[in-house]
Amino acid sequence: MKSASSALAVDASAAPAPASTPATANAWRIYQGAQSETIDEKELIERYLPLVRNVVDRIKLNLPPHVDVEDLYSVGVTGLIAAVRKYDPAQGHTFAGYATTRIRGAILDELRRLDWCPRRARAKAKKLKESINELEQKLGRAATEEEVRVNLGLSHKEYAKWMEEAKPVCFVAIDQTAENEDSEGASLHELIADESDVSVRDRIEKDELMQLVATRISELPEIPKKILAMYYFENMRLAEIAAVFNLTESRICQIHAQTVLGLRAYVSRMRNR
Repeated sequence: MKSASSALAVDASAAPAPASTPATANAWRIYQGAQSETIDEKELIERYLPLVRNVVDRIKLNLPPHVDVEDLYSVGVTGLIAAVRKYDPAQGHTFAGYATTRIRGAILDELRRLDWCPRRARAKAKKLKESINELEQKLGRAATEEEVRVNLGLSHKEYAKWMEEAKPVCFVAIDQTAENEDSEGASLHELIADESDVSVRDRIEKDELMQLVATRISELPEIPKKILAMYYFENMRLAEIAAVFNLTESRICQIHAQTVLGLRAYVSRMRNR
């Protein structure tokens, strides 16, 4: 069996964690039953807690703002506990690498459980986003609907169905009563925290995001650009916008959905540079 100190070494690809010491190695030998059947897990778990924060910080970059990061951290800790209990140094893997996999798996399982969107629809949205990214990098401009459709090999009817399933929609009834014991009948708009006190870092990140979006919108074709302006800045309904362009409401919805997907793909691409 490989030594515990070797098994606990943190490889370059794993999240940062404290280096193994003789004391930690001895704790592992005790925990594995070599010297005693009783051992407190606390030392081992606390030593590798930074792994949980590291995994959560990576995952949250691609999550919508409504996801509670602290809830994910709690789920990640359960993944770490499972890793401590099931880790076998004889397998030859570093504990940091093994634990990172278990932590990430636990968090992704929780996100899937909370996800309201069908997996098939999310897969289609991902393919659309990848196709838009691919075309825009190749063409150096915003991709048109026809170019995206042809690139995916879809008929007009299939493409319209994909866009309908993948369009970004989220409904929240602000005036409904919060369903918890502490709300005392208050509505959600009375319970939502005041976010006017924004940190300097958040303000800078928001400004950079707004600049990215504004730059990309300025490069869009005229119709998608006007639809975004009417919908988000003039608060016009899709039916009203459709009347302006003499198009159907479903067509306007489709153009809006692709434009938003394209903006998201662009922002993601710029942030990952």
